[in-house]
Amino acid sequence: MSSAHNQPPKIVVLDGHTLNPGDLSWDALGELGDLTVHDRTPPEQVTARAMGAEIVFTNKSLVPAEAIESLPQLRYIGVLATGYNVVDTAAARAAGMTVTNIPAYGTASVAQMTFALILELTQQPALHDASVHAGDWSECLDFCYWKKPLVELDGLTLGLVGYGEIGQAVARLGRAFGMKILVHTRTVREEPDTRFVDCETLFAEADVVSLHCPLTNENQGFVNAQLLSQMKPTAFLINTARGPLV
Repeated sequence: MSSAHNQPPKIVVLDGHTLNPGDLSWDALGELGDLTVHDRTPPEQVTARAMGAEIVFTNKSLVPAEAIESLPQLRYIGVLATGYNVVDTAAARAAGMTVTNIPAYGTASVAQMTFALILELTQQPALHDASVHAGDWSECLDFCYWKKPLVELDGLTLGLVGYGEIGQAVARLGRAFGMKILVHTRTVREEPDTRFVDCETLFAEADVVSLHCPLTNENQGFVNAQLLSQMKPTAFLINTARGPLV
């Protein structure tokens, strides 16, 4: 990929601070072309900053159809994240652009965050930490002290909507806690200790529902009032995927 007259390609990073707040170097990328890195780019400046670029990188800055249609030199959009809903992929495809993402870079981190949230809801360590520091345990007449009931995960059912790299990593953690695993995904397969079910069954039976699917036009807002009404009164919903799924 090169621009006219064999000049190095213009490369623009729209929101570099999200990926690199200062602890990494852009030098390797800069060796590939004329690199400009913006820490952040407001939506109204995306087109202007990407003008003339053949390569654009984004993490969370939106690259909508109107921007793509205004950038005739653009050939490649690299999403520096797993979710690629920030780019209008249909418009990019129509313009002959290549769009890529990074599907597995945050698998372990997101799985860990998912269980941090589950444990915060079931074990409530932050609540009890604050209570202990406030002297509540010291003043308690009983050695066994708790502010609110603690929910044991062993034997409970974890329902996963989406079963890619992250969903499978969360399932492994769930099994380590002794949880039963339900999965709703497009690709059903045989897997030990895993039940593949429809979405309604998963929401009805799971004690914890965790979302790990990409956001698309088809599934935006699929977790609606009707689906939520099918959950157990004691169940938890975890969303480390995309907010508009709910």
